[in-house]
This record gives sequence, C-alpha cells and structure tokens, in this order.
Amino acid sequence: MAGDIPSATDAEPLTPSAESFGSNPLPNPAWRASPAGFEWPAGFKLTIVIPVFNEQQTVAEILHRVRAVPIPKEIIVVDDCSTDGTRAALEPLADWPELRVIHKAQNAGKGAALRTGFAAATGDVVVVQDADLEYDPNDLPGLLEPILRGEADVVYGSRYLHAHPQDPSVLHRLGNQMLTWASNLFTGLRLTDMETCYKMIPRPLLQSLDIQQNRFGFEPEVTAKLARRGARIKELPIRYESRGYKEGKKIGWRDGVNAFYCIVRYRWRN
Repeated sequence: MAGDIPSATDAEPLTPSAESFGSNPLPNPAWRASPAGFEWPAGFKLTIVIPVFNEQQTVAEILHRVRAVPIPKEIIVVDDCSTDGTRAALEPLADWPELRVIHKAQNAGKGAALRTGFAAATGDVVVVQDADLEYDPNDLPGLLEPILRGEADVVYGSRYLHAHPQDPSVLHRLGNQMLTWASNLFTGLRLTDMETCYKMIPRPLLQSLDIQQNRFGFEPEVTAKLARRGARIKELPIRYESRGYKEGKKIGWRDGVNAFYCIVRYRWRN
C-alpha cells in the first residue's frame, strides 16, 4: 500500500446518492456515510457478518448504511430463522452483488449464526454488524486502520472511550463494566468494552478459533481465545445509540451469568 493512510475521522461526510442503491433507495436519507480516505491494498475486502433474528423494522436500513460505507466488502446476512417479516424485508435486496443471505432452518442463537457467517467469509478481515442500528457503520474504516498499518492484530470498537456515556442505562453500563473487569482479570487485557459488537479480526485468525457458544457468550469466548493466542488488541472509540427491550433488545440476565462462565472456562481451555 503506497503512502500513509489518512484517518477516516478527518474526512468530510458525504451523502450517498440514491442511484448507488439501484432500485432500493436509502430508507433514511438523513443518515450520512463518511468516505474512508484510505488507499486500500490491492484486492482487499472486508467481510461484514450480520446475524439477524426478527429485525424486520431495521434490517433493510442497516444494510443500506453498511453498503454506503466506502470499503471494498462482502456482506453476509445470517437470518436465524426469523418469525416476523425479516425474510420479506431482505428479498428486495437480493440483486446486490456484494450481498449474500443465508437462511437458517432453525433458530440457534447469535453465536451459532456467527459461526455460519464466519465459515462463509472470504474477506481479508471480518467484523460483526448488529442489525438494530445501535452501531454506526461509519466507524468501520477507522477501526480497520491499525490493522492495515500493522499496529494491531485485532481492533475493538469501544462504546466507553468517549468523555460522556453513550448508553443511558446505568444498569447496562454497570453490567458491562463488571463483565469487562472480570474478562480483563482472567485474560490480562486492559479493555474498556469486552462486550462490544465491533471486533475487527483478520479472517485466517478468526477461522482458526473454535467458537462454541451459541448465544451471546461469543463475546467473552472470542476475547479469551484471542488473548490466549497473544493477539495484539487495540481499542478505538465508536458511536453508539442504545435501544431498550421495547425496541427489541434480546440479551438478558441469563446471558450475563453465562458470560461469567465463559470468561472462566475459556481462559484455560476450549
């Protein structure tokens, strides 16, 4: 890659044209995609895996947002046997050349959906994107920069590196802090947001990990296994728009208990 890579955060935002979406206009025209400002390595491709379960209201918009981010990419949606109108919402987007949709015959959980997406990935680097609009795809180019520069093996996007909390739920922030503290205690890392969705991981490294958790235990499991591999993990701040259970948030207290179990278990063994 020739020359230095300018930071994506220094670039002025642009508004993607409706023509760039073929026959599917952007659902929310007020949303703006920022240009990457990078000179991508020849043949580079980012794989964005989107696990989906009953996200009829948001899945089309998040896909338009992801598609608008100027990164060479493939998008893999894994529909975890949704029972609402998610499949119908995906059908008008079937002609996108960079999009692949995998429909699972049985609901098995986020971790299981991710395993399916990771196995199908062909990009150089893989990242997970939730379908609920909490995470802003504009942050993806900036998260790639340390990996492309060789400054980190893995990059986590932290919701808690900003000066002001972006998550209005004190209970949620406290739970995240406790889980991150416990994860750091067992892994020796110094993370601020172990539970973040945005984890940029090179595909060969990710596909070499034997991911076992079917639900939200994926986050502590993959963190522990990366730490055991000695991966250099860097955190960068990201934007975050929290949603509540009325808007479809699915993680519950049982997942928190399981996360503690995963933190301990995967510290020493698979």
